[in-house]
Amino acid sequence: MNRDIKELQNTIGIKFRKLDLLKQAFTHSSYVNEHRIAGYKDNERLEFLGDAVLELTVSEFLYFTYPNRSEGELTKLRASIVCEPSLVTFAENLDFGAYVFLGKGEELTGGRFRPALLADVFESFIGALYLDQGLEVVKTFLNRYVFVQISSEGKLLIHDYKTQLQEHTQQNNLGVIEYRIVDERGPAHEREFIAEVFIEDQLLGKGTGRSKKEAEQQAASEALAKLNVAVRQQ
Repeated sequence: MNRDIKELQNTIGIKFRKLDLLKQAFTHSSYVNEHRIAGYKDNERLEFLGDAVLELTVSEFLYFTYPNRSEGELTKLRASIVCEPSLVTFAENLDFGAYVFLGKGEELTGGRFRPALLADVFESFIGALYLDQGLEVVKTFLNRYVFVQISSEGKLLIHDYKTQLQEHTQQNNLGVIEYRIVDERGPAHEREFIAEVFIEDQLLGKGTGRSKKEAEQQAASEALAKLNVAVRQQ
């Protein structure tokens, strides 16, 4: 079951003029398909709009914050902020998954914590906020919940252990990385995933999380710790 969407307004400190617009931002197509008579709208069009609004607002923020960065550097910085893993992190920090309206099938398969769904919901929320409150309120929201996570060097203050592990293995020619989800447990609303990470078929890390992404990040963190110990012992 999803939490009352009205509660989210208290969490983010923004009261929507059109509550139906906020609800639409959190309505998955699977829910609409199961409630066709009610005439609900899914969030896909809002997602399209939110993606464009994010591109603009993030670009503007980077343009004025880093006046000495080249076009290429700004493009890479923007890509790191609007990519799926980052959007998932922003959504998870605000517990957006708890408010999503899902169809029964999607709910039972753990869709509430699926990274792609969470990233889409964050974009659709931005689209809804733009339509309801305008661009300046969107900027205020992003300043409060997104831009504060960007360092003075332009890097996101998010622990992306998978990227760090990839860079480490490439620099040291360690081989191919493979992630495996080896187990899922718990009810759909409290699903826990178990991930393992292998390098050239050698198990180096194991992790758990509420999403597959989180479990893989934890596994990568454990693998990095082991590799760093091995380097120090050489």
